[in-house]
Formats: sequence, structure tokens, C-alpha cells
Amino acid sequence: MHAIVVGGGIGGLGAAAGLHRIGWTVTVLEQAGEFGDVGAGISLWPNALRCLDELGVDLGEHLAAQHEGGFQDRRGRRVTRFDSAAFERIHGRPLGAIHRKDLIAALRNAVPAESLNTGAEVTEVHEDGRVRFTGGELQADLVVAADGIRSPIRHALFPHHPEPVYSGSTAFRGVAKYPGARLSTSFDRGTEIGVLPLTGDDVYWWVSYLTEPGNRPDDPKEYLRQHVKDWHDPIPALIDATPPEAVLYHDLYYLGTPLETYVRGRIALLGDAAHAMPPFLGQGGCQALEDATVLAHELSTKDPEQALRAYDEERRPRSQKVARESVRMGKLGPQLANPAAVKLRTALLKALPAQVTVRVGKDITGWRPPRLPRPAPPRTP
Repeated sequence: MHAIVVGGGIGGLGAAAGLHRIGWTVTVLEQAGEFGDVGAGISLWPNALRCLDELGVDLGEHLAAQHEGGFQDRRGRRVTRFDSAAFERIHGRPLGAIHRKDLIAALRNAVPAESLNTGAEVTEVHEDGRVRFTGGELQADLVVAADGIRSPIRHALFPHHPEPVYSGSTAFRGVAKYPGARLSTSFDRGTEIGVLPLTGDDVYWWVSYLTEPGNRPDDPKEYLRQHVKDWHDPIPALIDATPPEAVLYHDLYYLGTPLETYVRGRIALLGDAAHAMPPFLGQGGCQALEDATVLAHELSTKDPEQALRAYDEERRPRSQKVARESVRMGKLGPQLANPAAVKLRTALLKALPAQVTVRVGKDITGWRPPRLPRPAPPRTP
């Protein structure tokens, strides 16, 4: 069986790894000139780590488990403490963080090199599995549309479906060297600043705040320096240590109207193409890895038509629920702007014991993927 995967991001490469693992021939078509990702980090929650195990993806020494930290206010005063031991006991795995480039490299290594194609822009996809791209035309038993939040394939299949909507927040991101940094998320009115330690003294940071879309400053780094100068350490130092060209800026969009199906003919939508969500739960990439694992499992146990139907029935309710929770969490967290409501939220969080706060999200992170076939061990002569 042959599958074409359109898109070489986390979801697309995850799908390719899973399909390869169950014995399919895979062709990955990536529009960019090389496989890679923006210079930022990503949190990997226990549900995603379990998926990577099933997909046969080895992160090596690149995963940074989070051990200390918690929520703080802009002055650095503790609101809640992150109990890593309790988190791992309750959720089954630690909270991890990794450079996106290292995650992409690990996923790519789980796919045969001959399956990977860059500079391949897809121009036409048909429900019968025919795909035209800049390098020619292919026929496949399955097409996986992992072509992102602005998915051309989704638009072609559902031309009248509403486009992604603005979340209300924009975000700056970057990676800087800062030895000894600890995990933290700090809130103020309409603003969230996160600090996520990676390996090798690298630290991934992000700043999100309420604003109108398209309000890009001429000098993003200088704008941020002024915006965070009175926030607690190490936030100003992280901005200072980030090269200006490495400061990323994106308005945050999501698929506000859920799709009625993730499947059309031999085409399966996956990741942001199917259920783009705002980042306020840190689950966008994690849900794409869940999609990839479930899709591979269903195709390993059923014929393609039945497998795609089962994939849709399993993934659509869960991923759309997580998307709704992401929107809700944004309104209760980084997008909360009323001063009285912000004070009330802080007081409520301070009053909760760490044993309670560490259980938040267990219904999401506690998800366990189906098992995928293991490669047969090599025969001894």
C-alpha cells in the first residue's frame, strides 16, 4: 500500500513514521526547500511522548524533562508550584520540552530517506488518491493532508468552510542561552510570558498578549524589551540574549468552525489542517501526533475505507474537544484582562494545593495511544 503525505511538519512526518512502521510505502511531499521548523521550542506532554514511542521516534538526549517551576505574577511572586514528581505520578510521564528542529530531525530519522521530497509543491489532489505536484503526478491508496492551518487541500475539499479566525492574541517567541532557568508561566492583564528550559542551557520563551491582528512593530526585539522591562527575571535577560533576527512574531489563529469530517474519499486531514487550535494548552503538536498514531493503527487493522472512517470517528470528537478547551483556557488565562478578574484568578490559584493543580488536564495528557506493530527482530544466521 502506498500513501502520499502532503506536508513535512510534525503531523506529516509523524504520519509518515507511523505508516512506514506498519509496512506502507510512503512519499512525503514538502513544499519548502528543506525539512525544518522555526527556531523555537515545543512542550511535549505525556500523551505526545507515548505517541512518539509507538511511532518509533527516538528523541535521544534532546528531550528536557521539566523539574521545577510554576505560575508567577509579573513581579515573580509565586502563585502555584509545579510538583514534577506528582505530575509524573499522576500523568504517567514527565512534562518534556524540545527544540522544534530536534523534534523534526527525530521524526525525519524514523522515515526512509528515499521517502522524503523537498521543493515539492502540491498543486492538485483528488479524492481517488491522485496527486499532482511540481515533480510530477502520483497515484496512492491514501493521501494525508498535513499541510497546516491554511491547508489548500482542506479549502479544495470544503470550499465553503469558514477560514481560520483570529484568537485575539499575538505572540513573540525565541530561544536564548540562559543557564539555570526554570519552568515558569507568568500572567498579567491580557498577557502571558512563558519560560521553558531546553537542553544545553537553551531556553525557549514566548510572550502573548491581546491586540488587534497585524500590529507588527518595526523593531520586534526593541518593542519586547520595552514591553517586559519591568517583569521578573529572567524575562528581560532572555529577550536581551536573543538575536534580533531570531525573534519570531505571529498572530494566533485557529479553526473556529469545526469540520464535519476529517475524511473525503482517500484523503485524511491531519493536525492543523483538521483542527488548528490556539496554543494555550500546548497541545497543537501533541494532537497531531495523536492523529498520526491513530491513523497508522486503524490502517494496520482494517482496509483503508474502514480505517479512514474509524480514524474520523475517533479523532474528530477528541481533537475538537481539546481545541475548545484551548480557546476556553485562553479566555481564563492569558486573555483575561479585567483587573478584578485577574486578582480573583490569582487568589483562587494561590488557594489551591499543588496536589490539586497538578491534576489539571489529566483527561487530555492521560490519553494512551493504540499499539502499533513492532518491527520483526533480525534473523540470526
